[in-house]
Amino acid sequence: MKVLKRFTIALIAICAVYTCKNTTSNKAELKETEPTITSKKPNIIFLLADDMGYGELGSYGQEILKTPFLDELASKGMRFTDFYAGTAVCSPSRAVLMTGLHTGHVSIRGNKGEYENRYDRVPLRKTEIIIPEVLKKAGYQTAMIGKWHLGLPQDQSTWAKGRGFDYAVQEQWGKDIKGNEIDERIHWVNNNQDSILYEYNKYKCLDEFRTNFALEFLEKKDNDKPFFLYMSYRTPHANEYNVRKNDLYKDYGFPEYDREYASRVTMLDEQIKRLLDTLEKRGELDNTLVVFSSDNGPWTGSHRYKKHLKHSHEFFKSSAGLKGYKRDLYEGGIREPMIVYWKGKVKPGQVSHHISGFQDVMPTFAEVAGVKAPDNIDGISFLPTILGKNTQKEHKHMYWEIQEGKSIKAFKQAARKGKWKAVRIGDSYKTELYNLEEDVYETKDISEQHPDIVKEMNSILKTESVVIEHYPYSGGIFK
Repeated sequence: MKVLKRFTIALIAICAVYTCKNTTSNKAELKETEPTITSKKPNIIFLLADDMGYGELGSYGQEILKTPFLDELASKGMRFTDFYAGTAVCSPSRAVLMTGLHTGHVSIRGNKGEYENRYDRVPLRKTEIIIPEVLKKAGYQTAMIGKWHLGLPQDQSTWAKGRGFDYAVQEQWGKDIKGNEIDERIHWVNNNQDSILYEYNKYKCLDEFRTNFALEFLEKKDNDKPFFLYMSYRTPHANEYNVRKNDLYKDYGFPEYDREYASRVTMLDEQIKRLLDTLEKRGELDNTLVVFSSDNGPWTGSHRYKKHLKHSHEFFKSSAGLKGYKRDLYEGGIREPMIVYWKGKVKPGQVSHHISGFQDVMPTFAEVAGVKAPDNIDGISFLPTILGKNTQKEHKHMYWEIQEGKSIKAFKQAARKGKWKAVRIGDSYKTELYNLEEDVYETKDISEQHPDIVKEMNSILKTESVVIEHYPYSGGIFK
């Protein structure tokens, strides 16, 4: 990239040594053109927002934040109403997405886990097969850009490049092997092939910077092979270092940090438009399946580096009235928007109430690519739903868990079976029960009225959580 400044820092050498030792405003528009007849397998793009709530898109009821392109995409594709993230926080949710295993089975259950002498990040196990590894068997080129959050900063074999992506550009943070803090503004290209600093004054936002890498990938890829692109954006996550000044929403009277939040959501929409417009100009959009979602519910609290800056998920009604937010297993923490666009395959203007989640993405993409998904995953392909076929298999139930901290209170479980939703917070030793058909906002715990249903849901909570290292409360907490 012409405008990018390259840096070489000590982490490159440190990571290389460690790895050797550990090899284990914007008008929405999608032009209508005749579909191109092609025998090549479809390209696949997964667009992932970071901490976006169920109600932050216009197509999901948002009235203030402007997302014209994504709303147009929804009108020309399918919008899911009952789609769920892997869980309510970044790392384990993304682990579910990549592996097809729910959080009772996958190896990552929280952003950090417990070690003998520290509380630290946990990487995916090498035995857990992930999406790019599956799609490469079908002849796909694979690329990942943005936030990975499934590896260790000291071990490049756990980075995206080491897990099956041909081209990977990712941020990194935390401490290196010497205990030095890593500057997360630096983006690492194919591990230590290059390191490029994000200089915020040169870009509208971090997601513009990242989209540049995506466009570079499209230019350099093999046009005779299908591709899988995983775009992992930063918006609207709180901790973007700085954002270049802009005039978006300046006349709305918002507090500055809330105005900046709104501007970033709209700029994300612009960058997604920019990416798909480029695909259309290249003549590749017609043969591309595009899926958009987010990793968990909206955040509330202070900026990590600027504690005086605070934002509430209630300011823009980011959860659309659903109970909870990031780190909660109520609907507001895990129910997410999902938009699917595939010209000529997905009929425009469709709304699906199919109950599905992140674990279903891998088997769906595998079926699209014509390759077998791994055995014993929890996901079920939703390809029949998006193609309008009546052969869709349903989940018997959905399951989530999360452990965010060392205390019992930090361990939470939830399950959904049809209209019934159970939530259990570790230190309460009690299972709450909600009827989502009558009470989607989870305002009334009806567990005392339905002891038989509670018993059934408790059986799910007990059996779906497999005990695993680093998470001492895995398996559930029942007296």
